[in-house]
Amino acid sequence: MKISESFNRAADRFCMRHPRFGIPRLMMYIVIGNAAVYLLSMMDTTGALVYYLYLSPQFILRGQLWRLITFVFVPQSGNLIFLAIFLYFYYFIGSSLEREWGSGKFTLYYLCGMALTVIYTFLAALIHRGAFIFTGAGYINMSMFFAFATLYPEQRVLLFFFIPVKVKWLAYADAAFFLISMISGRTLLPLVGVLNYLLFCGYMLRPFFSRLKWRSSPNVVNFNREVKKARRDSENTAFRRKCAVCGRTDTDYPDLEFRYCSRCSGYHCFCLDHINNHVHFTE
Repeated sequence: MKISESFNRAADRFCMRHPRFGIPRLMMYIVIGNAAVYLLSMMDTTGALVYYLYLSPQFILRGQLWRLITFVFVPQSGNLIFLAIFLYFYYFIGSSLEREWGSGKFTLYYLCGMALTVIYTFLAALIHRGAFIFTGAGYINMSMFFAFATLYPEQRVLLFFFIPVKVKWLAYADAAFFLISMISGRTLLPLVGVLNYLLFCGYMLRPFFSRLKWRSSPNVVNFNREVKKARRDSENTAFRRKCAVCGRTDTDYPDLEFRYCSRCSGYHCFCLDHINNHVHFTE
């Protein structure tokens, strides 16, 4: 969390010193690029177009440097309906993050995710020599949802356009999908998106982990429990007089005067602060 906090301070200083840095409406351009590639790929029966856009270390080393950028325009789904839902959702999340952070910091977030993906892909190619690796930007886009849920956990969105669900529950589902992808796909690529998220939003998780620590640590005092315990101890303490309003006793406050109200039914004792300021007992 300290690394995340220091990283964010550095990012904020960089954006303040370079106010022109950043691509306004970056997510809109990425969404348009994905839609354009999908439409062009529908007309390309050979599938060569998408093949030439993927991030692939082997072909980058052969001079195809455009792959360092074009992999973010590879559509995440081949189904038109699912792709439309994904692109709409990514545009909504990306635009919200840009409004919250500014175009400079949001551009840094996306560029950092791209850089981490490139580094991981080259390391994977180095480890698995001889295997051709092709990578898109799906996990970068999905990691944006973690940032959005951290900033707006209680906001409701319409799942499938008619089921209202809080964003934080969808974030848990997204985390489960990341975990299943790592287990079933035998790849650590989802961790790249998580690492990018933690760099920018890890410090905002401090209250969440503090609550977990408070629940698990025996040294932390439960304030409500201690108040109830003190009240029970006070009730069990021997006393002769006790105010029926505030509960103060002559044992706890030996210098305080107590009186009995003649207008109340029965014998009810009150301190001087409440002898003339209470609701009279009728039974």
